[in-house]
Amino acid sequence: MSVVVIVKNEEKRIADCLESVRWADEIIVLDDMSTDKTVEITRRYTDKVFQRKMDIEGVHRNYAYSLAGNEWVLSLDADEKVSPELKDEIAKVVGKGTDCNVFAIPLRNYIGDYWVRWGGWYPAYKDRLFRRGHFRYEEVDVHPRPIYDGKCGRLKGDIIHYSYEDFSELFDSLNNQTSKEAQKWIATGRKMSLGKALWRTIDRFIRSFIAKKGYRDGVIGLVVALNGAFYQILSYAKYWELRRGKKTT
Repeated sequence: MSVVVIVKNEEKRIADCLESVRWADEIIVLDDMSTDKTVEITRRYTDKVFQRKMDIEGVHRNYAYSLAGNEWVLSLDADEKVSPELKDEIAKVVGKGTDCNVFAIPLRNYIGDYWVRWGGWYPAYKDRLFRRGHFRYEEVDVHPRPIYDGKCGRLKGDIIHYSYEDFSELFDSLNNQTSKEAQKWIATGRKMSLGKALWRTIDRFIRSFIAKKGYRDGVIGLVVALNGAFYQILSYAKYWELRRGKKTT
């Protein structure tokens, strides 16, 4: 099995990630031109370190997977690590054989040292284990969708994901991702109205904080729900601004 990790300036976290997959037959790291000690640390675990400037996320990820030499690929980010339970489960699946080409794995997401259990953050299943050649990402720059053929199964062991160090990092990500979302809407000709954006903002908050019991995570649950809601209206505001700019030029 091959483990493929995409990194950029992750000197603080990459060792924990790679330590959790020392057991893999092959570890491949695609580095987005890091300027810290990421590459130096990575070479302690593998000599298969490649560099490529990130352009479009979906394209970048698909290129990374093309470097894998084994039938099965496990996709990780530098802020993630494999739990012992997941390691054992993957060994059984790969060793015994399966009629599934893809497996979704639950992510155990953290903000700082707090495991966010509610609000839809756990189990947050992601398609991360797959047969090479049967899986790829939509080639867009934000939230690319997985595209695959055949069956998709589910595993029980967690990928441990240190999502954000603190609220500041969460909000920085919100600003960055909403800019990319607005640009994607413009690039694909998608139409979005203020009414639809407002409805999605309210609906996202209610589903996260109430329906999915985000309130059980206290202040963190409230912040997570508000962050998800603001994603909708901020994306629309930036979309409106981009469209307005195009009309006046």
